[in-house]
Amino acid sequence: MSAGRPAASGRGALSAGAALRRYLLVSFLTWFPTGLMLASMVLLMTSRGLDLAQVGVVTAVFSVAAAVLELPTGGLADVLGRRVVLAASALFSVVAMSLMAVAGSFWAFVVVAVFKGVARALSSGPAEAWYVDTLHAAEGPEADLKPGLGRGEAMGSAALCVATLIGGFLPLLAPGGLAASMVASAGAAAVLFVVVLFAMPEPPRPRPSLRSVLRDVPVTVGSGLELAFTRAGLRRLVFMACVLGVGLSAVEMLTPGRLAALTGTVESGGSVYALVAAAGFGASGLGAWLAPRAARLMRGPVAAAVAGTVAGAVALAFLAASVALSGTAGIVAAGGAYVVMFAAVSVAEIMRAEMLHQRVASSRRATLMSVDSLQLQLGGLAGSLGLGLLAERAGTAAAWWVAAGVLLLSAPLYLRLPPAGAGPRAGHELVREEEPEPA
Repeated sequence: MSAGRPAASGRGALSAGAALRRYLLVSFLTWFPTGLMLASMVLLMTSRGLDLAQVGVVTAVFSVAAAVLELPTGGLADVLGRRVVLAASALFSVVAMSLMAVAGSFWAFVVVAVFKGVARALSSGPAEAWYVDTLHAAEGPEADLKPGLGRGEAMGSAALCVATLIGGFLPLLAPGGLAASMVASAGAAAVLFVVVLFAMPEPPRPRPSLRSVLRDVPVTVGSGLELAFTRAGLRRLVFMACVLGVGLSAVEMLTPGRLAALTGTVESGGSVYALVAAAGFGASGLGAWLAPRAARLMRGPVAAAVAGTVAGAVALAFLAASVALSGTAGIVAAGGAYVVMFAAVSVAEIMRAEMLHQRVASSRRATLMSVDSLQLQLGGLAGSLGLGLLAERAGTAAAWWVAAGVLLLSAPLYLRLPPAGAGPRAGHELVREEEPEPA
């Protein structure tokens, strides 16, 4: 079909190219506010009287709020529309970052964490679901999703990379100190709100009543859960998000301490980690950008997903082995392994994302994205608790070896996936759904 076929708006046509440009812009702006506050967030809380235990509680509140709301907000995006949910996320981010700039007590930061959790849950999936729906409308259900999804992921990673560096240095240059990063983050979220309203047209939807929303959202969530966990291919693909959460938590939780030990002080370790983290975001973006080429070189998305997963596991193993090094050699080895791991798993994630979208209809797409995000968070929670305890008792290297093994053993899950079916029919139904796996 031609790229000029009408897309997601009842008011006009969006070509595939126009949809991609808008998706890239929204992807960049969605993650830019997070990057701006990332480097200063913990320092701001401790500078205002919170101890590390309280910081941990605040972080846990954010995680719990996001996890609890993942599925309901995904259902909302399928019932109310992607644009309104993502716009609401931007508004919650504005409020959260504005409150964080002036918060001065433990309970104030708890409130901030709740607002941040709501914003995170609301932002999980709507933009990606909107792009896939719009591309299907423009080019048909067999449209190649990898290039657009890869570029969107790359833009999100680029936003985190750039914004983390800006947010890290902004307190040194702007009045307000650490709070300057939070004010800048609130401003960036406000820009996202405006852009979303104008850049994400959708077909007109009937205005639902409160009763219909309360009725339809649980039904949508339930059917999305049933789809994710009873369909053979989807069950495996969603489980891979949990595995990835374990691996990422091991790297993000333990690398700062390892770098601090190598550099000699917490402050210098934090500075080095900021640079390594920014490089990791950049590598993730590069991996996502190159994912379509990787699929062509590997002669298919399944081989590329397996290769990316195995390469990520090897990088984690190298990170574990680098514990034997010290000084500059240890820093370079740890940073290099960190960067390679993010690039490799990013390739696998683009392949997995396309496989997911090929197996779900538009009416349940955002819900499935929320189920997937919830699995990632649950994997991260399991990794934080289990591998954190292992690192405390047996050392950092042991935790990284286990994470590498978990990632490596998961790679065969991509093999012999049941067929995806022909795709959405009329944008709302699957032509052929997979048969449930036998118990």
